[in-house]
Amino acid sequence: MKQTAKWGYTLFILLYVITHFIVSLTQADSLTTPLSLFGLTAFAIGYFFLPLKQASISLMLLVIAVIIHFSAGTSLLEASVSGFTVMSGLIALLLIVPIISWVLEEKPYIESVIHFAQRLLNTSRKFYFGMMMITQIISYFLLFGAIPMVYGMVNNFLSDQRGEAWENYKGTALLRGFALTTMWVISIPSFIFAVDALGASLGLSILQGFVISFAGILLSVFTSYIRERRYGVDLTAGIQEQLANIAGSQQPGGNKEVREFIFLFVTLFGSIFLLNSIWSASLLLIIPLVIIAWVIVNFIIRKKPGKIIGKGKDYAKTGIPNKAQQFSILLAAGFLIDAVNQSGYGEYIVDGLFFVSDAIPFLNFLWVLPFVVIILGFIGLGPLTVIVLVSGILQGVEVPYPPEIVLLGITSGSVISIMISPLILPTIVLSSVNGLSIVKNSFLFNYKFAIAFYLMVQIYLQGFIVFFL
Repeated sequence: MKQTAKWGYTLFILLYVITHFIVSLTQADSLTTPLSLFGLTAFAIGYFFLPLKQASISLMLLVIAVIIHFSAGTSLLEASVSGFTVMSGLIALLLIVPIISWVLEEKPYIESVIHFAQRLLNTSRKFYFGMMMITQIISYFLLFGAIPMVYGMVNNFLSDQRGEAWENYKGTALLRGFALTTMWVISIPSFIFAVDALGASLGLSILQGFVISFAGILLSVFTSYIRERRYGVDLTAGIQEQLANIAGSQQPGGNKEVREFIFLFVTLFGSIFLLNSIWSASLLLIIPLVIIAWVIVNFIIRKKPGKIIGKGKDYAKTGIPNKAQQFSILLAAGFLIDAVNQSGYGEYIVDGLFFVSDAIPFLNFLWVLPFVVIILGFIGLGPLTVIVLVSGILQGVEVPYPPEIVLLGITSGSVISIMISPLILPTIVLSSVNGLSIVKNSFLFNYKFAIAFYLMVQIYLQGFIVFFL
């Protein structure tokens, strides 16, 4: 029964995504109803094989949406048509982004990059900085899958170094490195959805996010140095010992593969920027189309086009059903966003945030906005879901700040939520590979840095308001 349900789920999600592309490219409004029905059917089938624990969040969002519709007196039937189309672009993006890894699996690109970089990172501060930067680069391709991959590589390199000090050193670098990507990395779904929903400038949003992210990396390096001194462990000596053990070894073809990796990186994201500059379509449409074309061209150049079919079958068999929880949450979130916007409650929510900020001297909306994301993260809602909800609500409400500034307020909350909430998936993934508790990997290791990071971002936001608004 479960296997049949998984095949049915895969079929209807694929129909949902294909119909989304057809509607977006042809503006065929007549297909909006079939699009909604495919999404609704996939949503319902998911509950035939999802455990109750995994289904609970999407059910909660669905119930809240239904209550809003009943209380506001809006049509539940019309909402079912419009509500289950809201997330079609984001689900298409989430479905397509993982196929980037098909190209990376052809050669040991990641291993080559780390092998190349480790010789340049001969102190604990340089190595920590390098781990964070490599995690951000790999996150472009693998999203939070970069955490176990980079951890495995680093752990293999530091195989003789054990203890909490080393796990704190590795774990905070990887978790913070990934968290900071949500502020600027173009393939992170939450970032792109927020840019699209708020109508922010892509180039300015990426530049602003990268600058704040880089400042966050430098701040993290500094706080990690303080933590190293408190542990009383000479991490630099341990790193140099490992470097001495591998001295003289050279990975065959390593530098060539590093150059190939850089070429792949430039061609993929250069193509996205180029197409975005000449085509006014949504980024949620541009990015998956570019990725599909990029993957096909790569396999054709390698003279292995048949591999695409084999990998596609494997992805349909296991990959898509494994995303059922994430897709169900997004479908329910879209239904909830549509309910909030149709009912007009979105304006009340934003007015409430302004009321809270106005009630406390020296505060404004941007001081409070990140805490919405952080608080929802502590009840189990991941940053993707929260950013989708918050930016989706703000999309229909007039806010007296530039969209790029509002975007930074939301994504800074996402960064902190990923770092300190023990219920967020990246933290759970990290705990599964380093063996420490999720509370230690998240809140205990990162809460002081999170406070410092929040204050740093607020200095930027409030300074912008004072000098430019």
